[in-house]
Amino acid sequence: MIYSLFDSAVAYQPTEAEQTEPVPPIEAVLFDFSNTIFKLIDAGTWLRRVAAATGRPLGDELLEKTVAQLGEAYRIPEVAALQVGRDESAEQHETALLGWFAHVDYLQGIEAEAYALIAAPDAWVPYPDTEPLLRELRRRGIKTGIVSDFPWDVGVHMEHFGLVDLIDVRVISYQYGTEKPDPVLFRAACERLGVDPRRTLMVGDNPAKDGGAAATGLRAYILPGEVRLGERGLSHVLDFLE
Repeated sequence: MIYSLFDSAVAYQPTEAEQTEPVPPIEAVLFDFSNTIFKLIDAGTWLRRVAAATGRPLGDELLEKTVAQLGEAYRIPEVAALQVGRDESAEQHETALLGWFAHVDYLQGIEAEAYALIAAPDAWVPYPDTEPLLRELRRRGIKTGIVSDFPWDVGVHMEHFGLVDLIDVRVISYQYGTEKPDPVLFRAACERLGVDPRRTLMVGDNPAKDGGAAATGLRAYILPGEVRLGERGLSHVLDFLE
């Protein structure tokens, strides 16, 4: 039945009773990974690691030039085209990044080594407020999961920092050959947690991708996309549980 001329497109259909009853409480929280609960080490740190691993000299001036060139190269049309759908598989992601690095003078010839250091267990680090929030959710008996566009299992990074046991399920795009906001990913996480999507909160930083969870019945909390050097603002997730 159509209730409004402006009904939103959704990938689920609540029953008439569910439409009438109060909005159910949150029983599970799903998180995006990158720029939500973990962040990639800064470009300078990464490039210094590349230099150490390859023996290729990297002074301060060259480092600054290389960081700038990385930004410029990312905007080259052919490089930008490679990034579309890159997290649908490990192979696509590697092709996309190697194609990007090939346009950066310093990284030419050592693209594979540079790529490997992005996947290192300690290349992704948690925000200061990630662990406190996850532990509080665990204390309250709230189920947790990760739904993220990523080319490998992010558990390797969580395990490195002793946080892997604080997340109940991990649904990663490369495992399903699709990216958010495909309902398949959100549904899979809810099914594996055994929770109703309408009782689930998705937390992320991308309105189109993470906010797309709303079309599957979840609620969504979207963090600002800004670069954060300190806390991410994750404690506000608890406000949804009151």
